[in-house]
Amino acid sequence: MQTITLDGIALTLANPIELPLNWVGDEEILRQLLAAWMVIDERDLPFNPRLIGKPGVGKTTLGYAAAKRLGRPVYLFQATMDTRPEDLIITPVIGPTGAIQYAASSLVSAMLQGGVLILDEGNRMSEKAWASLAPLLDDRRYVESIITGLRVKAHPDFRIVVTMNEDSSTFEVPEYIHSRLQPQLYIDFPQADEELAILKENLPFASNAILSYVVDFLQRGHAADEPYSVRDGINIARYALKMMTATLKDPRELLPLAVSRILGDEALRYLK
Repeated sequence: MQTITLDGIALTLANPIELPLNWVGDEEILRQLLAAWMVIDERDLPFNPRLIGKPGVGKTTLGYAAAKRLGRPVYLFQATMDTRPEDLIITPVIGPTGAIQYAASSLVSAMLQGGVLILDEGNRMSEKAWASLAPLLDDRRYVESIITGLRVKAHPDFRIVVTMNEDSSTFEVPEYIHSRLQPQLYIDFPQADEELAILKENLPFASNAILSYVVDFLQRGHAADEPYSVRDGINIARYALKMMTATLKDPRELLPLAVSRILGDEALRYLK
């Protein structure tokens, strides 16, 4: 791990992440996210976009793909209802010698390294946690650590994107934060051809017949406004293929069982 010193205080930085994720689908929404991060004049500032959609539609994948398109290191912070301001910024830890050391969060590490921070499921955080980020999300572009007394300024190349599940909010995001998280980019369920391409990307070892069967099931669910996602479809196909290997049965015979095990018996109504 890399260590840097700010105002005489040594900070251990978090490492960027490397994930096997590729964005397959709507290229327009990717361009919109990249446009939000652009700086078109020396007096301009990047936006802090938020990606909104049901769980499993690819919000994190989209943020990661956009960051990689920029060639920037990517950092991920998973928000929870227990996230504290110090979790978002700098936390004290006990070092190997028993002395107190300071660990920079993935957010602060991205700020210092000019990386991209994906703040995942941001609407799970409390207002107290959000308040600590308010100066970062406007033209001040810094955070303050109460524990160390440091004011950490963001590198000019730093970018942030916040993902939010539209049906999983634990706390209401404060209005003064809403106004700082713009633009809002909504990610809907993909069309059938896009859904098939995503399944092929994730399950290149599955036959077209199996994947088409799963896509047909998902599309029926989407039409009925069910929350079934591509992630669910990947899990259904993968489980059916594993059971096929274990039992030597036809995977099409096992797909209804896989649907039941992944989503419950009520989902069987959307099978052919």
